[in-house]
Amino acid sequence: MTETPHPLYDRHADTLNRALTAITERGYWSAYPESPSPRVYGETAAADGKAAFEAYLGGDFPLDQPGTGVRVATETSPFGVELAVRYPHAGTDELVSAALVALPAWRDAGPRARVGVCLEILDRLHKHIFELANAVQFTSGQAFVMAFQAGGAHALDRALEALAYAYAEMTRHPATAGWEKAAGKGDPLRMTKTFHVVPRGVALVIGCNTFPTWNSYPGLFASLVTGNPVIVKPHPRAVLPLAITVKYAREVLAEAGFDPNLIMLAAEAPGEKLASDLALHRAIKIVDFTGSTEYGDWLETHARQASVYTEKAGLNTVVIDSTDDFAGMCRNLGFTLTLYSGQMCTTSQNILIPTGGIETDQGHKSFDEVAGGIAAAVGKITADPARGVELTGAIVNDGVLERLAEVTKVGEPVLESRAVAHPSYADAVVRTPTIVKLGADDTETYGREWFGPISFAIATDSTAHSLELLRRTVGEKGALTAGVYSTDESVLDATEAVAVEVGVHLSCNLTGGVFVNQSAAFSDFHGSGANAAANSALTDGAYVANRFRIVQSRRPV
Repeated sequence: MTETPHPLYDRHADTLNRALTAITERGYWSAYPESPSPRVYGETAAADGKAAFEAYLGGDFPLDQPGTGVRVATETSPFGVELAVRYPHAGTDELVSAALVALPAWRDAGPRARVGVCLEILDRLHKHIFELANAVQFTSGQAFVMAFQAGGAHALDRALEALAYAYAEMTRHPATAGWEKAAGKGDPLRMTKTFHVVPRGVALVIGCNTFPTWNSYPGLFASLVTGNPVIVKPHPRAVLPLAITVKYAREVLAEAGFDPNLIMLAAEAPGEKLASDLALHRAIKIVDFTGSTEYGDWLETHARQASVYTEKAGLNTVVIDSTDDFAGMCRNLGFTLTLYSGQMCTTSQNILIPTGGIETDQGHKSFDEVAGGIAAAVGKITADPARGVELTGAIVNDGVLERLAEVTKVGEPVLESRAVAHPSYADAVVRTPTIVKLGADDTETYGREWFGPISFAIATDSTAHSLELLRRTVGEKGALTAGVYSTDESVLDATEAVAVEVGVHLSCNLTGGVFVNQSAAFSDFHGSGANAAANSALTDGAYVANRFRIVQSRRPV
């Protein structure tokens, strides 16, 4: 049995093949331009996208799917912009029942048809990238360029990466095979064997507030392309980006002759706990989640009927031993701490510096000079509010503000956070980063995550001591990123050995335009699945392969 060709597969075959090559080569490649320049996207694209975004505000979101008839509106913009978008509400049983009805035809369509449709969805979303970027900006607090890149182009790249891995895994085995075994003097034993790619069931994606598309797209598309209907449960404060995603995905599915209920939005009413209700439903077989360690652990413990993929909190750490570019090191770390006000799961929190200081191209620098150099770089980046807010964005929720208030009661401030008036949005909540000096024995403070623009300069006895703290803290609590600065190859090797031991991705001597808190699709893995910060990696074979099973049938010839 040969799989039937599909026109959408043929239309996007070149993109798929290039993505398949990219995941094996691991070099630089991107399918979706990250610059919002009119030279790339056209003179009217930005204005058209913003107008499309604004048309949603204060109205009923246009989504025709099973529901209760009730509308819910829960979003508050960090920029102070009135959103008031009302989304259709649906109960757990309604969503699951509709998804189960949609599953068989999607399963039977086969990998080629499914990947073609999913590639068409990405193409449709790309055509609406400015609309999507505005939705990400005003729900997450990201500045526009970051929202366009991370929430638009890079999210699409990560989705495409997941599709490539999933297609490779689904087609690893032939669809059919002839089997023949000698049987002595008699005729050989002959069988025809058919291998079916069978989805696990209904998938649930639980979105986050900070990166509603970037963190959701890999799991969403990995599940959908492997045959699983997907229920998308956005964070209540960041519904619009995923609602837009669901809207265009449903359009493509319907146009391709499939049930649009293969993807549905699960917008929840305040206090409803819809994510937990869905996650425990017996028909939910896959759960993807990004967010707090507490809830991620709860899902892993209680959603036992499902394969659960989580990205949680961790203690991202930088070890500073020495540098041959002190100014570049400080600039690089200053940018890292400033970008999106540190509200990235990959931003460095703990900066380990020997009490006796370090050797640099500018001579010996004391601990205070190293910490002060990083603080000065942050201060320079954020000194001009008009320029600074294009990096810091806005504070995503009150929890970040509460931590900023709490951290003033610990350690010694190297750099204090300050409120900044946004030049374009008077009600935006903007805060610059703070850096606090701690001793190595202040483990109760730096041994937990302080999500937001909060970092600690931690005085250690030596670089060896710093590496021991890296091993212990990341080994216990996990991390998504680690960094090291050293002119000594033996220190770099020792740090890499520790990183391998505790399963954290390591960046060495970053002083230019690459930053520890950024990762490139098709080349960098995000999360390793090898420590407590995440139980999976975006994106690798293990991330996609357990979303389906191979079921065979065999018949004598």
